[in-house]
Amino acid sequence: MGEARENQMASHAARMLTAVGYRVDLGPDLHVGPLTTPSDPQGKHVHGHQVLRLTDELNGAETYETAAGLTEHVLDPHDGVLVRLSEFFEAAAEQAKASETEAGWDLSYDFAEAAATLTDLGEDLHDAADQLRALNRPAKPNWQARVANYYATAPATQRAGTSAITPEAPAATPPPASRPNRTR
Repeated sequence: MGEARENQMASHAARMLTAVGYRVDLGPDLHVGPLTTPSDPQGKHVHGHQVLRLTDELNGAETYETAAGLTEHVLDPHDGVLVRLSEFFEAAAEQAKASETEAGWDLSYDFAEAAATLTDLGEDLHDAADQLRALNRPAKPNWQARVANYYATAPATQRAGTSAITPEAPAATPPPASRPNRTR
């Protein structure tokens, strides 16, 4: 078996491990040939496969920090996948308009709406990576919880002029006899 075939098999094994959630780092020389899927056995849709690789890495992320770094590839407002995909649909809208037909104008509006939707989605998720990173940190308790914790752990002190309750204080005693005409 040749080296090219061994590299191809190692790359395939790494893709399968990544697909089920393992993190696998390979040298660039091991990525032999295009990534293929059952729906694209020839590997012609390379850009979709790049997003698929990113998704596989995200599925295999072991920390929220790693996941946040990967989401930045999609959500970055300047160079992320969403902003570039929005630009793609804007360009597609211009191409459709150039036909100067009614069908072209209708398609142009659909593309422009898709671009606007992606832009809105990017704006809605602008701090999602930071929110993912924050999931790693323990939550800082609010002021009510800190006050309650203080009083729960503070040593008991006796104020001047008050009597301390002793543990030997008598407990309330039950009534001596049961009440008449009462059943259980």
